[in-house]
Amino acid sequence: MVHRLEPLVIRHTRRIPRPTGLAGEGAVAARQFDAALMSVGFKLSAELLERLSGLSEGAVVDTAVRTLGTVREMVGDHVAHNVYFVDFPANVPDTMDFWMRCIAEALADDGARGRVLEQLSTGVVDLLTLPSYGRYQHTYAEMLGHHEELIAAAGDRMTVLHLGDDADSEVGALYLALAGSSTPLGEDALRDLGVLAEACAEGPQPGAIPVRENRAVVNRARIRTGSVLLLDTVTDVLRLACAVSDGDVTLAQATRFRGLSRPVRRALLAGLDSVVAAAPAKLADVHAHREDFKRLGERLHPHEYPQWPHAADVFAVARGEKRAPSFDSRVEELLGMHDVIGAVKLLRSAPGKLFRALDRLLRMALDQEERDAVVTAVEEVVADVSGRVLLSVREHMANRAQDTGETRVFVNRLGRAWVTADERPPVLPPERERLIAVLDEELRRRLPDPGHLLIDPDALEVALPLSGRASAAGLGVLPRGSVSPVEGELLRFFVYWKEAGHRTDYDLSALMLDADYATVCWLAYTNLTDLEGEHSGDITEAPDGASEFINLRLGAVRGEFIVPQVNIFAGEGFEEVAESFFGFMLRDTEQQGRPFEPRTVRMKSDLRGPGRVALPLAFQRGPDGRWRAKWLHLYLRGTPAANRVEGNRVSVATLLRGIVERKQLTVRYLTGLMDATTTTLWDGRTVPEGPVTYIGLQRPDGLHPGSRIVVPENLRDLIPE
Repeated sequence: MVHRLEPLVIRHTRRIPRPTGLAGEGAVAARQFDAALMSVGFKLSAELLERLSGLSEGAVVDTAVRTLGTVREMVGDHVAHNVYFVDFPANVPDTMDFWMRCIAEALADDGARGRVLEQLSTGVVDLLTLPSYGRYQHTYAEMLGHHEELIAAAGDRMTVLHLGDDADSEVGALYLALAGSSTPLGEDALRDLGVLAEACAEGPQPGAIPVRENRAVVNRARIRTGSVLLLDTVTDVLRLACAVSDGDVTLAQATRFRGLSRPVRRALLAGLDSVVAAAPAKLADVHAHREDFKRLGERLHPHEYPQWPHAADVFAVARGEKRAPSFDSRVEELLGMHDVIGAVKLLRSAPGKLFRALDRLLRMALDQEERDAVVTAVEEVVADVSGRVLLSVREHMANRAQDTGETRVFVNRLGRAWVTADERPPVLPPERERLIAVLDEELRRRLPDPGHLLIDPDALEVALPLSGRASAAGLGVLPRGSVSPVEGELLRFFVYWKEAGHRTDYDLSALMLDADYATVCWLAYTNLTDLEGEHSGDITEAPDGASEFINLRLGAVRGEFIVPQVNIFAGEGFEEVAESFFGFMLRDTEQQGRPFEPRTVRMKSDLRGPGRVALPLAFQRGPDGRWRAKWLHLYLRGTPAANRVEGNRVSVATLLRGIVERKQLTVRYLTGLMDATTTTLWDGRTVPEGPVTYIGLQRPDGLHPGSRIVVPENLRDLIPE
């Protein structure tokens, strides 16, 4: 069990649970393990290397085998990355010359000649029908023979793996951290929480589980072990039913409820009954998910359990047979009468709802008295609102200083994005500034004393993770809106996908835009080479997995933005394929190496979202001439088939403008509120002797054991409760 959960600990914490085994002379094996890790961009900390060196060789080898498999998958090195053009990025042909060569080869093929001649007579040739187009023309081993070894460079990524506590403690601590997170988790982390909840059902539990989705996953483990369920709304029970049916606990998508066992049905009905019996007004929550409750009722058969009459009331409300006026409907009634002060008085009893309605209330206020009533209510209940909501409203207010006529970017919890004109009147400066002051003061009050604050300067522009769904699972991934430096001469994107059951064609493209977001050029299968770089060639099916690459010379890039994208030309979506991920590498020109070199991978993220066009991130050239990454994690709807970079240039540019010009709350903002004894910008070398609060992109080796460490993997810990 422990070994099965070890990969989760490594992925989430960059720690290896304390290796165990017979004492021995494992120094040689430990150094070999370290060398193997370095080949894929990882390294053992000094403390971990020392621990392994004192174990037997067999114990070291066992740890190495388990760990290497995990880190290779983290970086995308667990699959073979072939390319269509064997010498890529060298000798990539002109697009039209390549297409003509494919046609000529097809005409020389007795089996294909007739079909191609028929197409030529119509003036249109389907590239997919040509034998040499879209399929690897050489093996992976043959491709490797065309490339020299990678020359190591100081700029290569090196992720340090640290020594953890014993395995049980590490697993338990990770469970408590994920379950007790104050921000929603991403899809992968939520799935990992489910695994951990099952393993830790009998162990220590978090004092509070503030995020409802997390609570549903934990309750699923509790219902299987017969433990007490954590329920305080009828929606908690609905989420639990979704979890038991392996459905969507966020309720964003309808769950097809399974046939439930009698013990599970009894637990769900008993939970509903207890919630409503304790607070009948909570029946009003049914309205938000009426159809889901009706379908759930068909599975639970509440009429068979007369001992739980309040549970039956839930389904009576869902069917419209029983009235349960909702809190929101009462608020809407007052706002419909333009009674802003009355709505504010009602909303004071639900501080979270008041904060979420702030913008609307201020826009509806007709005079200073009503505006003062809104802000005064905020001042009086601010202490009762979660830190995540405070930060969300603070960021919102920072972006309401602009005049009307701008665009608004909407991103749902799944990462699907769209843009519309912003026709809202502005929030007036006096109220906006007063609210910002209230929010800043409350957040400052809640932040813990960091003592000596040690900050990696590269982390200052990382966006606060107000939702785990604002980023993707992977290595080196930062929340949406973050900005991070890009160092290197060559920037290389890669995408890998493996189809599950149908022919699937993903196309990697890169769009270059000028400072006004107008198109300069692009690289794609329709334009294999340009001044900026090369495309590795179009692969049109992936039964055994396929990769595409784009190589860019940053010094040659025309324009101010580079926007890589993955377009689905045909086949399965990002959530349907067996596997798909995107990433980028950075290297210097003299390093040579294979098309994919794990040591040079700076980011690798899973592609798991709605829509047919993925926009993982963009790159922007700053006034100083240096490039920086802007993290997007967005998906566009696209078209059912044949998505191409040429067809979505305008929508991508409009969306990028909205994201780039939006003000984000970052680590810089939050650390500016902290009352630190000493604040030091880390120089990358000197580690203070005493305990510190360290915030950075990677944990340095040698920090004092009493230090508090915040890195991207646990950045959510910065969000005050």
